[in-house]
Amino acid sequence: MTAAVSAALAPPKRAKANKWLITVSISFGTLMGAVDLSIVNVALPHMRGAVGASIREISWVSTAYAVALVVVMPLTAFLGRQFGQKRVYMVCLAAFLLGSTLCGIAGSLTALVICRALQGLGAGALQPTEQAILRQTFPPEEQGMAMALFAMAVMLGPALGPTLGGYIVDHWHWSWIFFINVPIGLLGLFMVGAFVEEDEEIRLANQELAERQRKNMDWAGIVLLTVGLTATEYFLEEGASNDWFQSRLIATCFAVGFGSLIAFVVRELTAPAPVVNLRLFKDPVFASGTLIGGVMFAMLMASMFLLPIFMQELLGFTATQSGIALMPRMLVMMLCMPIVGRIYNHVSPRIMIAFGISLIALGSWQMGELTLQSDSHDIIAAIAVQGVGFACLFVPLTTVALSKIPRHLMADATGLNSLIRQVGGAVGLAIFATLLGTYTSDARAGLAAHLNPENPLVATQFSAMQHGLMRHGADWQHAYEGALRMLNGRVMGQSMVLAFDKLFVLSGVLFLGVLPLLFFLKGGPRGKASAPALEH
Repeated sequence: MTAAVSAALAPPKRAKANKWLITVSISFGTLMGAVDLSIVNVALPHMRGAVGASIREISWVSTAYAVALVVVMPLTAFLGRQFGQKRVYMVCLAAFLLGSTLCGIAGSLTALVICRALQGLGAGALQPTEQAILRQTFPPEEQGMAMALFAMAVMLGPALGPTLGGYIVDHWHWSWIFFINVPIGLLGLFMVGAFVEEDEEIRLANQELAERQRKNMDWAGIVLLTVGLTATEYFLEEGASNDWFQSRLIATCFAVGFGSLIAFVVRELTAPAPVVNLRLFKDPVFASGTLIGGVMFAMLMASMFLLPIFMQELLGFTATQSGIALMPRMLVMMLCMPIVGRIYNHVSPRIMIAFGISLIALGSWQMGELTLQSDSHDIIAAIAVQGVGFACLFVPLTTVALSKIPRHLMADATGLNSLIRQVGGAVGLAIFATLLGTYTSDARAGLAAHLNPENPLVATQFSAMQHGLMRHGADWQHAYEGALRMLNGRVMGQSMVLAFDKLFVLSGVLFLGVLPLLFFLKGGPRGKASAPALEH
């Protein structure tokens, strides 16, 4: 009788929200976090003038965000267990919005850097949490579509950032690249509060793990992870501009970062209740899928770094024109990702991933054919092919990589997955930025060796340039010096073209190198739940 009365008086169970409303609710934060990783790059010159910083000093605005972002990502599952997955997401989104507001009103470099770090700390948990919630919300047979929706937010952000940032800077004040986050984020906060609920089964499992972690708090692991990722990310972000190991600070960051990460791995594999579950990498499907994802983001970020420079420095595009030229890749990805998500249950993920890798390599080879006479149509043709490839790669990759992860460990896996992607992007950017300078110098030296004044072709072109300047009023001496500068400019331009083409081809070849890892991507039967095989 008492039980019956209690049941009658108990508040009715809240109806489960529509999965599409949940998807929209949690996608705002992920998209804004991904956009803010690249949107500030086009505004840095304007910020530099506003806060009175040097070129090297203003780079801290980007570095602070990237460092804070990677530190939080692997801790997302730990924070979610201690405070609740939904609560962590909302607090982090609020911190991101607060950081955005403070960045927009910052009046000094120090304030701007601190506020960008706050933004990064908030954004770090958004991407892994969305991926985990989507995997927990959608039924097994719709996991491909869930990851397609996640991929649209994660991959479109870096592509959309420079274009959106360029438009805002051209038409408004640079502070609006931060202020624009506020109304969108507030809508996201409201929707998450209204529609997202934690799964009861997962909440109970997390409570048990959280209790164990509180009794055996892994402070050493947290400190080693924070120091290791901070130093390593700084090494990757600032190494190229500081001549790498020629700088004592960069060399120290390398030693401290990698030493701390090695100690962190040892600590997590021996701790009674590790703060980060590295044992998930024992699953070859998760390990290989995560590694391929890291390589994918390395190539994507390298391409997004190289192409705008090529278009602006060599083809004479404006920032807005180069942003518009890159839009077709984003549009193609938006079109293809839902289609790939739909067919995921009917086509082997290994076939789709191999097809995607092949298309990305083909697009890289096409970009390797670009010259000073190329136009936007040549670039669009190549990046559209890559857009299809990234769609065919990312959706099945993220789906199958997490196919054997138990639901209550999904946040652990998505945190590691997001971290490897982020670090992979930083590694790709650092390597290709360094190689660009090296390859340009090598190509210039090779071309200069053939500039023999006794060569009839060289002598004819030089004479034509000199006489052309003299026809425009220059005396012989000034025309001679001007012709030398023009010849040097042509050599430099051709050297950069050769360097860019070599890097584009190299990115495709490196991508093909991950094909053997597809052997390990043997996910469980699509459309069925995976067995929980890995414990914390």
